[in-house]
Amino acid sequence: MRLHGHGPATGHRTSGFPWLIRVVLASALALTGLALNAPAAQASTLSIRVVGNHFVNQAGQTIRLLGVDRSGAEYECVDNNRVFDGPSNAASVKTMTSWHINAVRVPLNEDCWLGINGVTTSRTKYRNAIINYVATLQSFGLFVILDLHLAAPATNIAITQWPMADADHSPRFWKSVAKTFMSNHAVLFDLFNEPYVSTWPCWLHGCQTIYDNNGSNVTYQTAGMQELVNAVRSTGATTPLMLGGLAWSNDETSWQTYEPVDRDHQLVVSFHTYNWNGCNNVTCWNSTIAPLAKVVPVVTGEFGESGCADSYDLSYMPWADQNGVSYLGWTWDATDQNWNCGGGPALIVNYNGAPTAYGVGLRDHLAILAAAG
Repeated sequence: MRLHGHGPATGHRTSGFPWLIRVVLASALALTGLALNAPAAQASTLSIRVVGNHFVNQAGQTIRLLGVDRSGAEYECVDNNRVFDGPSNAASVKTMTSWHINAVRVPLNEDCWLGINGVTTSRTKYRNAIINYVATLQSFGLFVILDLHLAAPATNIAITQWPMADADHSPRFWKSVAKTFMSNHAVLFDLFNEPYVSTWPCWLHGCQTIYDNNGSNVTYQTAGMQELVNAVRSTGATTPLMLGGLAWSNDETSWQTYEPVDRDHQLVVSFHTYNWNGCNNVTCWNSTIAPLAKVVPVVTGEFGESGCADSYDLSYMPWADQNGVSYLGWTWDATDQNWNCGGGPALIVNYNGAPTAYGVGLRDHLAILAAAG
């Protein structure tokens, strides 16, 4: 999700699939074996890795990641002395699991993790909070995606989305995160949230890029995906790595052509799709995402619909189910607090788990898959 400031991203329910159609869909998916969810597992034994074009868990079972994004840790730490927007305790995670999810994506802030550029929350406080939250999520059998969401070069503070990870800090960020979680085999790393550099060679190798920083053009050296992959692997970590393509992770047309070298063969396509993106229809999904899903795991790290409606999502999720694509809804943040549906989709009205219309669509769909699987 594009964040143009520190804070978060309002709504009515549109017509979706009638309940009967949803039940028929669930039956079809059960017959084809495409609705597999990971069984509950203890954090000490939970693991995930890439085998061919899919994930397998600690038991060697094929799984998909079906879950939510938990926004907050990418912006609260900058000028508030806290890490999360809303609760992060075990009770709040238990509420999340009632939606039959098996994964949570946690966006991070480069400056807060490294303790640089004058962020308010201390490095120690931030890191400990993230470590503890990962442990809490995994104690409920959830896989965790750690995402470099906000990053900025030099002394620029990471409060908006720059075109690509920066060579100044991002490799160091990933070396540190990888060292911290290298013995944890139930996490994945999303190397940079939403690249929007103009070319695939720049995406892969890095380049000089210009960013309009509040009316002032800043030229900086980006870190390409190969450099970020190398940073993680230099620590010995074998963690699966998610790589989003161009156009805010919505353009995956040349992902395979420019796929970085990974000695561990643990790379994953990260795809973001919203109703306002370019690749927002079945024709595009069939021509670009489906072929990729036949050779490499595809995780829809973010998806949603303006106004917190659900018609777009109820068309995307069945397509993803039929093509073995994982997906996580943006975002598990409450509209009765700092979020509203005018700036982007939110799944819940409050942290008791009361859903928005969009949330109803995701929650009910995952319940159908859980019953069918």
